[in-house]
Amino acid sequence: MNPTSLAEAKRIYLGVKTKVGTLRNVSVAVCPPAIYLGILASGNHSKSKNGLQLGAQDVFWKEEGASTGNISPLMLKDLRVGYTLVGHSERRALGETDEMVNWKVKTAMSYGLTTVVCVGEGERDESGHYLAQLKRQLEDGLADLPKKAFSKLVIAYEPVWAIGKDAKGVETPEGFNHNMIFIRKTLSYILGPKEVIKVPILYGGSVSAKNADSFLREGGADGLLVGRDSLTAKNFLEIVKLANQVK
Repeated sequence: MNPTSLAEAKRIYLGVKTKVGTLRNVSVAVCPPAIYLGILASGNHSKSKNGLQLGAQDVFWKEEGASTGNISPLMLKDLRVGYTLVGHSERRALGETDEMVNWKVKTAMSYGLTTVVCVGEGERDESGHYLAQLKRQLEDGLADLPKKAFSKLVIAYEPVWAIGKDAKGVETPEGFNHNMIFIRKTLSYILGPKEVIKVPILYGGSVSAKNADSFLREGGADGLLVGRDSLTAKNFLEIVKLANQVK
């Protein structure tokens, strides 16, 4: 639920937007709280790959109808929002199931939204049992997707145990790379070997300017899902500029 004011949301958004257009090797989207999307969208007319894009933090699986408090893909498309997160760890902590994630993914993609599906384990065990959780999240969350939707799919790996002030540990680029390979292998069974290479896999777990380059270069991440450091335009831009330098 950050930022907590429209003024701060505008300040961050404009601070990032004025700089992003000059960077040619990255695609950047910001996902503010839904209450700010309409205001920010009214000043966002960029259709360029290099312009700053808007995304939602969540989307509902129904296009319309009685569902108080939820946001439909129709609403997002009307605001020219092009991205949405689905299955974020904070949504899963509130009881969102893999089946719900699947409903949301299908609906979002049917409206042409680039859908960032978040997966990640709550705890890391040395025996590797956590990989079964990742596999289930991917298989159930992406079940029965139409082939035409694959081009709008992005996967974000966020190890829950390595996120936030209460993090139990720190993920390493090597650890991420190991899990990225597992995720891509699992995706190859779900989507097919030709389609899987087109799906970007992002890293999202306490990303900062200090570790961004390592996760991109050594870890092999296709991009980053930035949390806390996206709340300051300066910090976020530093990460974006680092990503822009990775070819």
